[in-house]
Parts: sequence; C-alpha cells; structure tokens
Amino acid sequence: MPPALLSEPDGDAERLALDRAVAEAVRRRIAAGPRPTPDADAIALRALLTGLSKTETAAVRAVLGRVDAATGAPLVSWGQTSQVLAADRFGLAARIAAEPEPALVAVREGGRALMDLTPGKAWWGRLLAEPGLRVVAALPDDRHGLPRTLMVQQAEPGPTGDDRTFWATDSTAPDARIIEALGAAGLAASPLIAAGGLKLFMLAGYVQAEDGRLASAPGSLSGVIGAAPQF
Repeated sequence: MPPALLSEPDGDAERLALDRAVAEAVRRRIAAGPRPTPDADAIALRALLTGLSKTETAAVRAVLGRVDAATGAPLVSWGQTSQVLAADRFGLAARIAAEPEPALVAVREGGRALMDLTPGKAWWGRLLAEPGLRVVAALPDDRHGLPRTLMVQQAEPGPTGDDRTFWATDSTAPDARIIEALGAAGLAASPLIAAGGLKLFMLAGYVQAEDGRLASAPGSLSGVIGAAPQF
C-alpha cells in the first residue's frame, strides 16, 4: 500500500496572533534597554507579577530574565549552583568562571557575577574592602527560602519594599550571641554561611551601610556588603 499522505495541521490564527504579540513585545522591550538601577527593576517586576499564577509567574520571569541578559551588564557565573540558576533565570548567556577571583575581576570591569555561597570560599568577605562592589540580588529570591548564590555588581542597591541585607563579620562569638547583639540594636538577623574565619548574616529589610545601629555590632571587621529584593 502507498504511504498515507501527511495532513497539514489546521491553522490557528488566534494563537499565532498571540505568539506574534509576544515576539513583538520582546523585540520592543530589548530595544528599550535596561532600567537604570537593580532596585528600579525589582520594583517594576514585583508590580508586574502581582496577580499572576505560579505558572504565569515562571513564564514571565523566564522571558524577562533573558531580556535582562540581552540588555544588562555582561554576566559571569561561578559555582555549580550559580550555573544552574543563571541558566534558569537568564538562559545560556553567562560566561563560566573557574574561580571566584576572575568573576570579581569581571565585575570590576563593569560586568556582574552570580556566585555560589560555599563553606570553602569566603569571596564575599572581599566586599568589605571594596565598597564599589555590592550584592544586588540573591538567588533563589523566594522570601520563604535561603539564597544559595549572590549577584555582585558595581551598583548601590536601593530599597524595594521587601529586601534582605547581607552583613559580614569576623566575630568569633557564637551565632546566637551575634544575633542577640544585633537584636538589641533593633536588627533582626539570621545566619547564612561561615567561611574563612568570616560569617555572613541576613538582616531583615533594607539596612544602609552607615546605619548607626551597626556601630557597636560584633567584630573588628564587619559591615554591610549589599542587599537584595525578595519576591
């Protein structure tokens, strides 16, 4: 018997029109370029996601993440977790660094780096001595979980209305005592990671580096290294 003829699928003008609208919106959004600051982008994104379902939110974030990769500063990732999260959020745009230092060099040259939080590398402690480099995002950025990677950029993060601040210290005191001392100053803190004789804590909300409540915080070397929005 001769092979059956293949039938052409029926046209779907309505869905095609929607797909074209998405493609045109992406084209125009890329042409518009990035927003001026990470906090401005976070505030706009939070408003955009209001009312969307979980599936819709994931789709919108995937599209906008790739727009961000196309319009924002060059992206580098260091660490296995960062590579996975960067691919999920930004596509395959990130260049992979073998060690933390090349990633930080890329930031000093105007790029941005998504970097793992691991017990073996206290790269984030270097930001205490380089106030020009700041944490501007943390992934995952779900407010119900803990971040496993930090995004570093030459940008000063501003408040977005729902943030967590990252504060590092060389204090050898137990975490509970450090949390108690910060709490007495009016700061809600939780430990994130310790490495290389340093400890990294998250402070609830947006806390400025010069906040007076940190003046008597534990440690001879300590300070805010940035802040990141939560969604």
